[in-house]
Amino acid sequence: MQNIEYHNARLNNSRKSLYKSPEEFDLKQIIQIPSTCMQGLYKCRVTYSKEIKSIDFEPYIPHVIKSLRLIEDNTISYDYKYTNRGSLNKLLTKRERFDEIIIVKKGYITDTSYSNIIFHDGIKWVTPSTPLLRGTMRSFLIDNNMISEMEIKVADLKNFKKARLINAMIPFESGKDIKIEKIGY
Repeated sequence: MQNIEYHNARLNNSRKSLYKSPEEFDLKQIIQIPSTCMQGLYKCRVTYSKEIKSIDFEPYIPHVIKSLRLIEDNTISYDYKYTNRGSLNKLLTKRERFDEIIIVKKGYITDTSYSNIIFHDGIKWVTPSTPLLRGTMRSFLIDNNMISEMEIKVADLKNFKKARLINAMIPFESGKDIKIEKIGY
């Protein structure tokens, strides 16, 4: 289980904020990996409210993303990781010929429909300081000084050479570069 401490923090912070639940869970103690999931790459989904409702495992098949479409939505909110992804899925239907979307809110770059995003300017990697969801991989990379935050507006994209998508299932090292020229409307 990768970056489990960050998943614990998100779960417990969400439970405190959404459900006023003071009890903290430790996912290392709760999650039992089935023997059928010991080979290959699996996504573990923990569904919870005040209590853990379910723990599910499914094979993870990475998306192949080579192009990104900028989609503006000034009202979207996704501060917590919800099972209801309706607003994100609705925006994703607008991707047209592109593989994935970048959500723009009030002129600022946020996230894609399923990941945080990082940009490289030829020297350093940065991530938008305006994400919809502060992902666990994003937090890990910031805490370990591998990326830094900065405000990124659509007009700033010209200052970067490439982008990468990151999330719990896409570590920094295995992320695929996306040319800035492959980001459009």
